[in-house]
Amino acid sequence: MNDDEITFQIKRIYDTPDSHDGFRVLVDRLWPRGIRKEDAQLDLWLGDISPSSRLRKWFGHDPTRWDDFLERYFAELDANPQVVTELFQKATSGKITLLFAAKDVQHNHAVALKMYLEGEE
Repeated sequence: MNDDEITFQIKRIYDTPDSHDGFRVLVDRLWPRGIRKEDAQLDLWLGDISPSSRLRKWFGHDPTRWDDFLERYFAELDANPQVVTELFQKATSGKITLLFAAKDVQHNHAVALKMYLEGEE
């Protein structure tokens, strides 16, 4: 698969899995509450691609910190390219759904990760 064929979408892990999800990747460091592993229908759990605990706690889903969060998270991803490589190596379809547990669907690390992966730095 080449990079031109890959598309990303984000979705809460609590939303019903769909046949259009493609390759489903949980991108949270911690397992989400209330979800049984058998019910998650994951292809991959890639917790190491999520922000560091320190960054996650600092951000706290505070929209006023969003721009600073993006800068810091992208720097973490730049410093850890092997985890991004692992995602692309393991993906088995051109559509990748990044799954997250956060309640805020606009200001979370999955949104930021999608931006990063699509080159919107």
